[in-house]
Amino acid sequence: MKKWIIGIVVVALVAVVGGPFVYFHFIEGKAPAKLSLSTATVPATVPGTARAPLAGPWEIGTGSTVDYRVTETLFGQSNTAVGKTSSVTGMMTISGTNVTAATFAVDMTKIASKQSQRDNQFQGRIMDTADFPTATFTLTNPIALNPVPSDGVQRSYAAKGKLQLHGTTKDITLTLNTRRSGNVIQVQGDTPITFADYKIDNPSGGPASVGNSGQLEFLLELQSAG
Repeated sequence: MKKWIIGIVVVALVAVVGGPFVYFHFIEGKAPAKLSLSTATVPATVPGTARAPLAGPWEIGTGSTVDYRVTETLFGQSNTAVGKTSSVTGMMTISGTNVTAATFAVDMTKIASKQSQRDNQFQGRIMDTADFPTATFTLTNPIALNPVPSDGVQRSYAAKGKLQLHGTTKDITLTLNTRRSGNVIQVQGDTPITFADYKIDNPSGGPASVGNSGQLEFLLELQSAG
């Protein structure tokens, strides 16, 4: 009888410890790499295509991506969960060598991860996308690009603006990593999101713990609209 009870306890422990390991490593799989210019595909330049002037309007094109990234902990084992969307729209205006206006919007209802149960929680009780379907960033201070870098050269700039998320607007400063290739300007950045700052309930649910913050990442591909 004693050996039988010990056996049950051992099996239960294996299930508690091994279950999350199997889920994270074999079902969930490894999280995708963080968005960065170093791993982004450099847009091809079509021979004979006229080079668009830097000054003028630029709009979000295909290839743009916005992600969220959080750390999930289940029975002492951790995994990085990532949800993403390509439903991003927006415009940027350059006058001379200054970015004078920019606004970008993300369709939060289109963000998805590898797990439907997680997505249901994200769309429902966590982000309330039925009531807050869109997140936006609006530039509030001009960005000086002078000196303008050559094609293929990466430069970083500070961008001050307002981030509206879950119906709450906050002033933030983003570090934008940029690279121009022909008629495409790639812009990459990320910012930590403390859930309480945007009145987002802690995403933790059931045995899984998420913590108090996550990461918002983006890689935008802007095309000349002049």
